[in-house]
Amino acid sequence: MSEQLPLPVSNPDSAPYWDGANEERLMIRKCRACSVMHFMPRFLCPSCWSEDLEWIQSSGRGTVHSFTVIRRAPMEIFASRVPYVVALVDLEEGPRMMANVVGDNALETRIGDPVSVCFEDRGEGAKIPQFQRMG
Repeated sequence: MSEQLPLPVSNPDSAPYWDGANEERLMIRKCRACSVMHFMPRFLCPSCWSEDLEWIQSSGRGTVHSFTVIRRAPMEIFASRVPYVVALVDLEEGPRMMANVVGDNALETRIGDPVSVCFEDRGEGAKIPQFQRMG
């Protein structure tokens, strides 16, 4: 690939998530007040609005809730990747997140497929959580 794909943009709310990804750990938030686990990284619990949150490591396992196959790149930098799969993944811990399904059999993705996290190296020490089909 001639051009480097975009690097993640970290902010104070998401820095522990990206630091975990760079160490190949999928981190999610857990509310200490109501015990709800959530994704995307944010300052307040989306369930009870508490600020008492902690970071926990996800198992990285989940199930495809929905997906789409991108056949036309939204930007020229992604043209070499088409076709590729973007999925909503229900993590074992409960949160739902969006990521690519990657690997040789990614285009065979179906709703309900079990997946596990993997990490795509974007250069400059940055890694992006992605998923691969299991089995």
